[in-house]
Order: sequence, then C-alpha cells, then structure tokens
Amino acid sequence: MEQSGTSALLQGAVQDLASDVVSALRGGDHVRMSGTSAMDDVEGSLTLAAVRVLGADLLLPHVLFPAPPDPEALEAFRRTAEAYPPRPDAAPTVRWSHWAMCRTLARLGSPLPAPPGGEDAGEPGTDWLETATWQVLTHQLAVLAALAVPGEDSAVLRVARGRPVDLARGFVRAVRRRDWQQAAGAGRWLTLVDGVPDTLGLEAGLDFVELMGGTDPRVTLQVQAARVMRAAGALV
Repeated sequence: MEQSGTSALLQGAVQDLASDVVSALRGGDHVRMSGTSAMDDVEGSLTLAAVRVLGADLLLPHVLFPAPPDPEALEAFRRTAEAYPPRPDAAPTVRWSHWAMCRTLARLGSPLPAPPGGEDAGEPGTDWLETATWQVLTHQLAVLAALAVPGEDSAVLRVARGRPVDLARGFVRAVRRRDWQQAAGAGRWLTLVDGVPDTLGLEAGLDFVELMGGTDPRVTLQVQAARVMRAAGALV
C-alpha cells in the first residue's frame, strides 16, 4: 500500500510539472512549477523524481522561447541531472534521457561540471535503434521525445530522419491502439523530419490525439511542443 501511495504521488507530481510546461508553451513564458516545489521535503526527492521522469522537457519552453528559466525550475532540473547519472548497465533510453538533460543545461548556459579526469562521455550509441522494427522504433522514439527539439542534432534524430515512413506507420498504429502518449511523442518527431507522407494528415492527427488523450498533460505537452515547432517551421 505504501508503494502504491508513493507511485500515485509521483504520478501526480509528474502531471503537475507537465501541466506547468504546457502552460509555459502556450504562453511563451517560463515554467513556474506551481504544482510542486523543489523543497517539498528535506531532499526534494519527490520533485527530483518527477523531473527525472519528465526529463529535458521540463525546460523545453526555454529552448523554444527566449524567456530565461525560473531559478527554482532550473535548480530542480540541475539537481536531478546531478543526482541521477545513468548506471553502467542503464538502458539506452535512460542514457539518452540524461544526455538530453545535460545538453539542455549546456544550451541554457548552465552546464554541469566535466566528469572527474575530464572524460567526455559523448553521445550514447544508437545500434539498438538503427536495427529496430518500425513498431519498436516508434515506441523508443516516443520514450525519447524530449530529444525532438529544433537546432539540436543527435544520433537519435538522424535515425528518425532516415525512417519517416516507418515512424508514420508507428504513429497510425499508436492511434489505432489508443496509445495517446506514444502517438503524441511520435507526432512530435514527425514534425521535425522530412519525407513524412502527405496522406498521413499529421496536423489533424495531432488534433485528434489531443482530443482523445488530452486528460493526460504529458500527451498535451507533446502535442503542444509539436504545434510550436510546426508553427516555427522548425526543421533541424
């Protein structure tokens, strides 16, 4: 029961943060973190865990708009990146999510210190993604939707750019399966890549995804991010 209660609290914190990001994306403002606080307990553990789930998307409005980050949001984001480095046996998506957070900090002029000894970890690998079926590709890219930002090249983006038709198929499949979060993440990637079939009807598809899955602010976040990038014509 205690574990169930903790999971519910974390889910609520993630949804609160996602709602704050959506509000900032719609208003071109900074993320205010109204639903939670970086000092919600002695170590701020609930917020840090929620930021870890949301990843680089917490500061997405400050990548897409010139508004500077709110100090509280930036501090919570930075503390999370420092507190949760990927373990040696971490899954590729975990490694890439942490890489995206570090790149966001650098992009906003607040990079983390170099690792001991000055090693440069560089980008994680993409071997698992390059050989994935179109179904797995779509699922993995949806998990890594925070990497789908204009002006930021990465090996993951290059894989996505090479498989627009597969990604479009995955988007349609996610809609048919009513997996709105996966559909929204795939749609965000499709906004950034060339070669998307005109017959897909991406804009109408994203409207439908938001209509059906909009009670989940994480779905709305991905759809709104896609809209902002689409309005800006933001191809990398």
